[in-house]
Amino acid sequence: MPINLTRRQQEIYEFLLNNEYSFRHPPTLAELCSAMKLSSRGSMHKQISALIDAGLVEPMQQKKRGIRLRHSKTPSTAENPDQLPMLGYIAAGQPIEAINTPESIGIPSWLHSSKPCYVLGIKGDSMIEAGIFDGDRVVIEQQDHAHNGDIVVALIDGSEATLKRLQQTPREVILHPANAEMEAQHYSHEQVQIQGVLIGQMRKYR
Repeated sequence: MPINLTRRQQEIYEFLLNNEYSFRHPPTLAELCSAMKLSSRGSMHKQISALIDAGLVEPMQQKKRGIRLRHSKTPSTAENPDQLPMLGYIAAGQPIEAINTPESIGIPSWLHSSKPCYVLGIKGDSMIEAGIFDGDRVVIEQQDHAHNGDIVVALIDGSEATLKRLQQTPREVILHPANAEMEAQHYSHEQVQIQGVLIGQMRKYR
């Protein structure tokens, strides 16, 4: 059954996914507000309650401190190490919201690494000269940093994501398309959050 999340709920869920192992323990509401630079703990509680109702976050209990994801972002499970989360679609064009309802998809072991990975479907044609076409699925290794020249998932202004080739300078972040008809996108460092690096790709011809 599809799960409809608001943009804010998607942003919080995505932050929990991206930083699942960054905290020494599952974050409290106060720690999550501080990490995401949000001032209203009451509003955060409502958003987390919605994620609990959606089955994405474990119910909060007094004995279990902090907010725990129900769906792990790790690329393997004890039952099947080649099941990765399919997190929806991302733009190879103008930025769009990337995270939808997480599902699992079987991926050959040689297409992903031992680090946390996930799968996204491609929409758009801005990366066609890099061999990435509309309808392809890409495997992304989860990480919050990348090297110049890497093809990355970049979250823009905390709400929209795109797949582009990365260039970082001291003054700005430039996201380059691989399509001669399109122009690079320029952002301040504060506007862009790296969410992963492309490591694999799949395509269906029929």
